[in-house]
Amino acid sequence: MKINVLLTQKLSLLHYTKYVHKSSQEWVTFVHGAGGSSTIWYKQLRDFKKHFNVLLLDLRGHGNSKPNLKDAFNDKYTFDSITDDIVEVIDHENIEKSHFVGISLGTILIRNMAERHPDRVASMVMGGAIMKLNFRSQVLMRLGIVFKSVVPYIWLYKFFAFVIMPNKNHKESRLLFVREAKKLYQKEFIRWFRLTSEINPLLRFFRMVDIKIPTLYVMGQEDYLFLPTIEQIVKTHGGSELFVVANCGHVVNVEQPMVFNEKVIQYLSSLNQ
Repeated sequence: MKINVLLTQKLSLLHYTKYVHKSSQEWVTFVHGAGGSSTIWYKQLRDFKKHFNVLLLDLRGHGNSKPNLKDAFNDKYTFDSITDDIVEVIDHENIEKSHFVGISLGTILIRNMAERHPDRVASMVMGGAIMKLNFRSQVLMRLGIVFKSVVPYIWLYKFFAFVIMPNKNHKESRLLFVREAKKLYQKEFIRWFRLTSEINPLLRFFRMVDIKIPTLYVMGQEDYLFLPTIEQIVKTHGGSELFVVANCGHVVNVEQPMVFNEKVIQYLSSLNQ
């Protein structure tokens, strides 16, 4: 099917691009992770815009959502304030309800969106979902907090990327995220890193509360830091499903795009049957 319209917009904070489908009424909003940008969805775009209206966002400080001279991003970064950025865009586009597809930290924002605005979330697709920081992850975060002001952020980011995506077949994802992270300012990286101070209680709440919104977790078999927690969550949260991608690490949409696209499109299409 042909796509009618491609529009790129910049609202007060976020840069975004939308692809309007000729006949579909369904929207899919893609939310990238920390240090990335909307470009990480380049392997999804062609397939998804055949079936849905598509909205791609650059989160504040990422991609083309850069601070202006007046520093529009000077307010404190919280998960709520960053979620509000997303709401601002879908309000501006008069999107009443959307499916949300996220990767890594983007899944936390989507889950927060579902908590604060459940009427706007048709379903959640959580790729490489982060729902708990294990001991190893928490040690990494503490090291980052200690060194964030004295060590170039890109060194920290490369280290974190290697720990989360260590295998040879994770190299493409690792390089992609490092390349995107290089576009951040040191100041911007520190602002995002400070979010870690509120992440543990938030994730604990998310694990405890079943939001009752259709949810598909798409996790790599080799996502050793985060997969075990998701396996436990789907046992207790009704309406949640887990799809594990073989021979794949954290960034499932980049490492196994064909498998990711087929499964997610099939899932979203099934919700309307």
